[in-house]
Amino acid sequence: MATARTRIHSPSDIGLVIQQARLARGLSQTALAEQLGLSQRSVSEIESGRPTIYMRKVFDLLRATGVELSAELPLEDE
Repeated sequence: MATARTRIHSPSDIGLVIQQARLARGLSQTALAEQLGLSQRSVSEIESGRPTIYMRKVFDLLRATGVELSAELPLEDE
C-alpha cells in the first residue's frame, strides 16, 4: 500500500491525520472510541482539532525546540 507523508503543524492537522487513518482502517468513531476506552465525543473533538491548553503548549514546545512532527498516511488503492 502506498503512503503519503505530511507535516503536522497544529491540533487540526493531528485531527485530520487521525481521521484519515481511522477511515482507511474502516473504523467508525464509536468503534475507535471503544477500543481506546474513550467516548465517541472525545474522538470527534480530537478529529476536529479542538485545541486544548495542553495541546497548544505541546506545539509551543515543538516550535521552541525546533522539532517537527510528520505522519505517513496510507493511500487508498487506485
